[in-house]
Amino acid sequence: MNFQVRYELYRAFFERELGNFCAGMEIAPPVLRESMQYSLLAGGKRIRPVLFLSSLDMLGREYEQELLFAVAIECIHTYSLIHDDLPAMDNDDLRRGKPSNHVVFGEANAILAGDGLLSCAMELLLSEAGRDALHCKAAQILAHAAGVQGMVAGQSADLLFEDREGTQEDLRFIHIHKTGKMIAAPLIMAATLAGREGDRLARFGETLGLLFQLTDDLLDETATKLGKTPGKDREEGKFTAVRLYGKTRAAELCEQYRANCHELLGGIGVDAEFLHGIVEMVAMRAL
Repeated sequence: MNFQVRYELYRAFFERELGNFCAGMEIAPPVLRESMQYSLLAGGKRIRPVLFLSSLDMLGREYEQELLFAVAIECIHTYSLIHDDLPAMDNDDLRRGKPSNHVVFGEANAILAGDGLLSCAMELLLSEAGRDALHCKAAQILAHAAGVQGMVAGQSADLLFEDREGTQEDLRFIHIHKTGKMIAAPLIMAATLAGREGDRLARFGETLGLLFQLTDDLLDETATKLGKTPGKDREEGKFTAVRLYGKTRAAELCEQYRANCHELLGGIGVDAEFLHGIVEMVAMRAL
């Protein structure tokens, strides 16, 4: 089975479960449910759930039994996108090729939609944590990655350095926390559920996150068509790899992280061909 076919298999499996989850939402008033579903069902690559499901598969665990964790991962990611697009944050009117949540439903409803999705994720994590100690640990890993030691810290630092000069260490902190932690978390969760040591997968995930954010920084400068508005980083004074290093050096760093990802996968002791394919998929976005 080639990479693209396998990727679509995992993604389609997840989309069915996500659709079932949304169909079962009993939320009032209707605007809250509609605004949450608008962003949650807007499509996208679903790379984080796919990383989770494929890693479980790679490690010999039946991924069909862990789909609620995958839904929780996507709920957290989607809430972060809704809030990220708000005028007080990145102020973007486009997301995944569609009007951002606040454009359709208003800023206040968008804030509540994000809050609602985060709350749904926490309910799912608490429910799954009750299954056994491994599920409890996996739930803690995701909550930690999404919180003040992870994504929220990265978002805060991202705002802090708008229109300010920073160092390489500052940029690395932003990239690891804003992006890397939530890409590494599905891999660590899968290793935990499979009873495996996850340190190397965690390092791979954070490195993949660095590669992902670097390609995002480059695409914002070079792409003419994105799921979000091109050129917003420069317009908003964002502290990016392109701003710190320039396009040429940023592209060189992409190649370095690409190679580092493949090297880390070479030492995990299982057939990681699919994860090698994800590295190439992420890297090729900016080429």
